[in-house]
Amino acid sequence: MSKKNISQHSASNEGKQISKIDRRWIFLFILLGVSIPLLIPFGFEIEVTPNVKMVYDLVNSAHPGDRILLSFDYDPASKPEIQPAAEAMIQHAIDKDLKIVAIALWPMGVSLMNEIYEKKSDNLNYGVNFINLGYTAGGMVAIQSMGRNFIDVFPRDANGDDVRNFDIMRDVRNFNDFSFVASFSSGTPGMREWIMVAGDSYGLPVTGSTTAVSTPGFLPYINEQRQLIGLIGGLKAAAEYEKLVGIPGTATAGMDAQSIAHLIIIIFIIIGNVAWYLNKHKSKKEA
Repeated sequence: MSKKNISQHSASNEGKQISKIDRRWIFLFILLGVSIPLLIPFGFEIEVTPNVKMVYDLVNSAHPGDRILLSFDYDPASKPEIQPAAEAMIQHAIDKDLKIVAIALWPMGVSLMNEIYEKKSDNLNYGVNFINLGYTAGGMVAIQSMGRNFIDVFPRDANGDDVRNFDIMRDVRNFNDFSFVASFSSGTPGMREWIMVAGDSYGLPVTGSTTAVSTPGFLPYINEQRQLIGLIGGLKAAAEYEKLVGIPGTATAGMDAQSIAHLIIIIFIIIGNVAWYLNKHKSKKEA
């Protein structure tokens, strides 16, 4: 057999071997590529976008002791994308010594809020720099009522205690007593209602976080009128906010896992194309 034929025969054998890779190896590599970064974040470099920087600057502009309103307007289905942003903002507020008033326009938002409170409870003094007012129904109507008289909407906290007994709520009358509102939103009621009522009608600065798929619908509100002051849109944006706060969390780990998984998929795509080319080259020679 000539050297040329030997080379062609070797290439064809390599193509056959590559094309016969057991798909379970692919699943194994994907499993490792996703699980390892989630357990041990690599901290790949993340570029901070202007919209996320606007959110960070808004929180940073608040003075120690200022009161902020956080509205948890999502459910567990959107937790992977939105919860990291909420957690990072609460950590930012703790670092700035801000007072956090937490509410929910979605019933499940209360439990998601409590998850973060339990993680951060060592740095949160309930009734002094944090309070959970629980869920209220009504959506846009409830927001309008808060703008007129906040205590009428939330006379008691999530535990049923009179809010006027807590230091953090004693001087609260309406939206004028908050620096801004941040809505962590995955639908209706949520960020759009906060923009239309709290922002447009009462002049309260509005910011927040939403899912990646909902982000394009809110970008027009980031305009000269400042209807929406920045936006944390999706997991990547949450990772950007974590970077600005200086504490990598689940969003950073999630982006690391996503990047590794994409790299593994690309590698196997290349391998598959090489196998296809070698087999096709062999077929042409045999024809």
